[in-house]
Amino acid sequence: MFYHGRMRWDALSLDGQEPGLFGRPVTVDTPEFRGITFHEIRAKSIINKVPGASRVPFTWTINPYRGCSHACIYCLYGETPILMADGRTKPIRDLRVGDAIYGTEVKGSSRRYVVTEVLAHWKTVKPAYRIRLKDGTELIASGDHRFLSDLGWRYVTGTDQRPHLKLDSRLVGTGGFAAPPKNEADYRFGYLCGLLRGGVNLGSCASSPGHEALRRARFFLEDLGVPAERLIAWPDITTDEWRKGFLAGIFDAEGSCSGGVLRIPHRDPDTSHAITSSLERLGFDHTVERPHRRSLGVVRLPGGLAEHLRFFHLTDPAITRKRDIEGVALKSSAELGVASVEAIGIDVPMYDITTGTGDFIANGVVSHNCFARGTHRYLDFDTGQDFDSQIVVKVNAPELVRRELAAPRWAGEHIAMGTNVDCYQRAEGRYRLMPGIIEALRDHANPFSILTKGSLILRDLPLLEEAAERTEVGAAVSVGFVDKELWRLIEPGTPSPLKRLEVCATLVEHGIGCGVLMGPILPYLTDTPRQLDAAVRRIAEAGASSVSAIALHLRPGAREWFMRWLRECRPELVAPYERLYGRGAYVPKDYQRRISAKVAELAEKYGIGGRRNPRRLSAPSPPPAAPGPVAEQLPLL
Repeated sequence: MFYHGRMRWDALSLDGQEPGLFGRPVTVDTPEFRGITFHEIRAKSIINKVPGASRVPFTWTINPYRGCSHACIYCLYGETPILMADGRTKPIRDLRVGDAIYGTEVKGSSRRYVVTEVLAHWKTVKPAYRIRLKDGTELIASGDHRFLSDLGWRYVTGTDQRPHLKLDSRLVGTGGFAAPPKNEADYRFGYLCGLLRGGVNLGSCASSPGHEALRRARFFLEDLGVPAERLIAWPDITTDEWRKGFLAGIFDAEGSCSGGVLRIPHRDPDTSHAITSSLERLGFDHTVERPHRRSLGVVRLPGGLAEHLRFFHLTDPAITRKRDIEGVALKSSAELGVASVEAIGIDVPMYDITTGTGDFIANGVVSHNCFARGTHRYLDFDTGQDFDSQIVVKVNAPELVRRELAAPRWAGEHIAMGTNVDCYQRAEGRYRLMPGIIEALRDHANPFSILTKGSLILRDLPLLEEAAERTEVGAAVSVGFVDKELWRLIEPGTPSPLKRLEVCATLVEHGIGCGVLMGPILPYLTDTPRQLDAAVRRIAEAGASSVSAIALHLRPGAREWFMRWLRECRPELVAPYERLYGRGAYVPKDYQRRISAKVAELAEKYGIGGRRNPRRLSAPSPPPAAPGPVAEQLPLL
């Protein structure tokens, strides 16, 4: 399949001056960075615009490093159910290369379901957005993920320069998938009863090992160990799980789905009543018909493909050929208009795939896949651990910054760095890209700021001072608390809070304004008046220009990790956290307001924001001329 659109990797190329040497990216392994491989690439652009829907106070960023080897951010939350070729669903995190799933193709005037293959699968961590549709469907994706709407492909977030989801944008598909049955004893009893009532001879299980329904029945019989007389008897009490199993069994025995019609024949009034009452209990509309053979009635499910898929997923019949939807047109009356798109406010583990059709079905809607596979193969990366261990280094970042700042169209807007990947990560100790970037910003008197957790920024303090003489320069560090023991438990592997505040103090002493993001504040752990006072006092002593309080967010991924830590280290707090957060990700608004007000009160008490050490900006001299064009190889994709 060919793709003619613009890829994120189109912005990366190799130096074409020496094809014998730079025919491939330069790959470097060094003893001091054990377990990490650097891939040195010449980029085509470096100043990137932030999506308009992002809740950040800046528009432009520079990222000289990428921790993600394929440079793709089209990702979905790991629990997102994907429609498999057998009609079932599987979380995207559990997919594997070679899995058969459903994609779509346009055939004639209709887009239709077709079976395709997973060609690549990977994991990364990205800022998350929640998309809610009017029918109740929810999806969690990165801002650059794309879904198919009735007006074409749309990004989750964006600006006027690219098509993105808006309120009432209508997605294409059937709507959210139903959860599968629990496959417990009640379900198994119900399934076997359905098979028997449908006329299946369970004695043939052993002689027909290849038959999916009989194979399942044999397993259930061995597991339950009860006689057939008990299985065919109607239970005194029918649970929802029994009803799901019964419908799956009777469908495997007698049912069919073809020509857009799902039918379940029945042989007697008791069976008919069991079918219809189970459908009603599970929320399915149905009609009962009596064809020309008076001894056989038929229950039909209206509602089209959306209801048929809900039936398959909720009941899980064993015979996959009866669940086949290949070639069926994507037509649905589901209310798939966008009700809301909101930033969740936290980075979460996300996953994406490459498929043979270029798309797949994510929780009932058509989702664009990522085309990073070609570049991934080109770089000889695998699709798993490379995302943590393969670092792409834009070795020409400083010269690109200088060139783009000199372009007539550049308006001198503020540029934020460290917002995606820490520009002072360990790789910067080897490649030293930031000095050249800061020099270019200094020479063009372009305002900028840097967010970091480390101390390597102090290496470039002289350059920052020079830049601050000519333009606005700012920095920020994150410090949620100052308790050393808690830091060792919660944030192992990061610089200590006091070390980060030392960085803040040093920057301030040299006239570089530095704010502090006071987060995460941990309820019942770091939110007592004494702890808040201690943290804000230390922040004030460091000379921070501002402080902003952020309470702990417990979105999927972070929630599981943190609650597991609580159970192991502070079990007495598990119940209070469950009461405080409930099923949500955020603390109640009154808690956040209370904490923010207390921190603001302490900030005023200790004079944060009241002391200024402004530099007098000198008039900038003309910047050095931008270097001439560099010969570049064609883009990798």
